[in-house]
Amino acid sequence: MSQPTTRPRPTGPPGYSETLPRVPESARTARRLVRAALSAWGLNDLTDDSLLIVSELVTNAVRHARRNSIRVMVERRAPRTVRVAVADFSHDRPEPSPPTADAEDGRGLFLVMTLATNWGTDERRWGKVVWAELEGQR
Repeated sequence: MSQPTTRPRPTGPPGYSETLPRVPESARTARRLVRAALSAWGLNDLTDDSLLIVSELVTNAVRHARRNSIRVMVERRAPRTVRVAVADFSHDRPEPSPPTADAEDGRGLFLVMTLATNWGTDERRWGKVVWAELEGQR
Protein backbone atom coordinates (compact mmCIF):
# COMPACT_ATOMS: atom_id res chain seq x y z
CA MET A 1 0.00 0.00 0.00
CA SER A 2 1.32 3.44 -0.86
CA GLN A 3 2.17 5.91 1.87
CA PRO A 4 1.01 9.50 1.36
CA THR A 5 3.26 12.40 2.05
CA THR A 6 0.92 14.95 3.57
CA ARG A 7 2.13 18.28 4.80
CA PRO A 8 -0.58 20.92 4.91
CA ARG A 9 1.01 24.30 4.36
CA PRO A 10 -0.54 27.68 3.72
CA THR A 11 1.01 27.92 0.23
CA GLY A 12 3.82 26.49 -1.85
CA PRO A 13 5.41 23.12 -2.41
CA PRO A 14 5.61 20.38 -1.41
CA GLY A 15 1.93 20.43 -0.49
CA TYR A 16 0.51 16.95 -0.76
CA SER A 17 1.97 14.15 -2.86
CA GLU A 18 1.74 10.42 -3.21
CA THR A 19 3.43 7.79 -5.34
CA LEU A 20 0.89 5.38 -6.78
CA PRO A 21 1.00 2.25 -8.91
CA ARG A 22 0.40 2.89 -12.61
CA VAL A 23 -3.01 1.20 -12.62
CA PRO A 24 -6.49 2.58 -13.36
CA GLU A 25 -7.55 2.25 -9.71
CA SER A 26 -4.99 4.90 -8.75
CA ALA A 27 -7.34 7.60 -10.04
CA ARG A 28 -9.55 6.96 -7.01
CA THR A 29 -6.62 7.39 -4.60
CA ALA A 30 -5.52 10.53 -6.45
CA ARG A 31 -9.00 12.02 -6.06
CA ARG A 32 -8.91 11.32 -2.31
CA LEU A 33 -5.53 13.07 -2.05
CA VAL A 34 -6.78 16.13 -3.95
CA ARG A 35 -9.98 16.27 -1.90
CA ALA A 36 -7.99 16.12 1.36
CA ALA A 37 -5.63 18.90 0.27
CA LEU A 38 -8.41 21.21 -0.86
CA SER A 39 -10.36 20.57 2.32
CA ALA A 40 -7.31 21.32 4.49
CA TRP A 41 -6.78 24.59 2.60
CA GLY A 42 -10.47 25.56 2.67
CA LEU A 43 -10.66 25.59 -1.14
CA ASN A 44 -13.72 23.40 -1.49
CA ASP A 45 -15.03 25.47 -4.42
CA LEU A 46 -12.20 23.96 -6.52
CA THR A 47 -13.03 20.36 -5.62
CA ASP A 48 -15.23 19.24 -8.53
CA ASP A 49 -12.99 20.59 -11.29
CA SER A 50 -9.81 19.45 -9.52
CA LEU A 51 -11.13 15.91 -9.13
CA LEU A 52 -12.01 15.71 -12.79
CA ILE A 53 -8.61 17.08 -13.80
CA VAL A 54 -6.61 14.71 -11.60
CA SER A 55 -8.68 11.79 -12.91
CA GLU A 56 -7.83 12.74 -16.49
CA LEU A 57 -4.14 13.28 -15.77
CA VAL A 58 -3.84 9.97 -13.94
CA THR A 59 -5.73 8.15 -16.69
CA ASN A 60 -3.35 9.57 -19.32
CA ALA A 61 -0.32 8.55 -17.27
CA VAL A 62 -1.70 5.04 -16.75
CA ARG A 63 -2.35 4.65 -20.47
CA HIS A 64 0.78 6.24 -21.93
CA ALA A 65 3.59 6.23 -19.37
CA ARG A 66 6.34 3.75 -18.66
CA ARG A 67 7.43 1.97 -15.48
CA ASN A 68 5.17 0.88 -12.67
CA SER A 69 4.47 4.08 -10.76
CA ILE A 70 3.29 7.67 -11.08
CA ARG A 71 3.40 10.55 -8.62
CA VAL A 72 0.42 12.80 -7.89
CA MET A 73 1.08 16.24 -6.41
CA VAL A 74 -1.18 19.03 -5.15
CA GLU A 75 0.37 22.40 -4.39
CA ARG A 76 -1.16 25.64 -3.22
CA ARG A 77 0.60 28.17 -5.45
CA ALA A 78 -1.17 31.24 -4.06
CA PRO A 79 -3.99 31.78 -1.56
CA ARG A 80 -6.67 30.89 -4.17
CA THR A 81 -4.58 28.96 -6.71
CA VAL A 82 -3.93 25.22 -6.72
CA ARG A 83 -1.72 23.16 -9.02
CA VAL A 84 -2.63 19.51 -9.57
CA ALA A 85 0.15 17.52 -11.24
CA VAL A 86 1.03 13.97 -12.27
CA ALA A 87 4.61 12.89 -12.87
CA ASP A 88 5.50 9.85 -14.94
CA PHE A 89 8.53 8.26 -16.57
CA SER A 90 7.62 8.96 -20.19
CA HIS A 91 9.15 11.74 -22.27
CA ASP A 92 6.15 11.78 -24.63
CA ARG A 93 4.35 15.09 -24.29
CA PRO A 94 0.56 15.00 -24.14
CA GLU A 95 -1.10 16.38 -27.24
CA PRO A 96 -4.68 17.57 -26.97
CA SER A 97 -6.96 16.69 -29.82
CA PRO A 98 -10.28 18.36 -30.51
CA PRO A 99 -13.15 16.15 -29.36
CA THR A 100 -15.40 14.69 -31.99
CA ALA A 101 -18.95 13.47 -31.51
CA ASP A 102 -18.12 9.85 -32.36
CA ALA A 103 -14.81 9.54 -30.46
CA GLU A 104 -14.85 7.13 -27.51
CA ASP A 105 -11.79 8.69 -25.91
CA GLY A 106 -9.35 11.55 -26.42
CA ARG A 107 -11.36 14.20 -24.58
CA GLY A 108 -9.26 14.24 -21.39
CA LEU A 109 -6.82 17.01 -22.22
CA PHE A 110 -9.59 19.05 -23.81
CA LEU A 111 -11.43 18.88 -20.46
CA VAL A 112 -8.26 19.85 -18.61
CA MET A 113 -7.76 22.84 -20.95
CA THR A 114 -11.36 23.90 -20.46
CA LEU A 115 -11.44 23.66 -16.67
CA ALA A 116 -7.95 24.87 -15.79
CA THR A 117 -6.76 28.45 -15.59
CA ASN A 118 -3.47 27.23 -17.05
CA TRP A 119 -1.89 23.88 -17.81
CA GLY A 120 1.35 22.53 -19.19
CA THR A 121 4.09 19.94 -19.21
CA ASP A 122 7.46 20.26 -17.52
CA GLU A 123 10.14 18.00 -18.96
CA ARG A 124 12.45 16.23 -16.57
CA ARG A 125 15.56 14.13 -17.10
CA TRP A 126 13.57 11.03 -16.10
CA GLY A 127 10.21 11.89 -17.74
CA LYS A 128 7.68 14.68 -17.33
CA VAL A 129 5.20 16.39 -15.05
CA VAL A 130 1.82 17.33 -16.50
CA TRP A 131 0.07 19.98 -14.42
CA ALA A 132 -3.04 22.11 -14.32
CA GLU A 133 -3.72 25.19 -12.22
CA LEU A 134 -7.10 26.21 -10.92
CA GLU A 135 -8.04 29.49 -9.36
CA GLY A 136 -10.82 29.78 -6.81
CA GLN A 137 -13.34 32.53 -6.42
CA ARG A 138 -12.31 35.53 -4.39
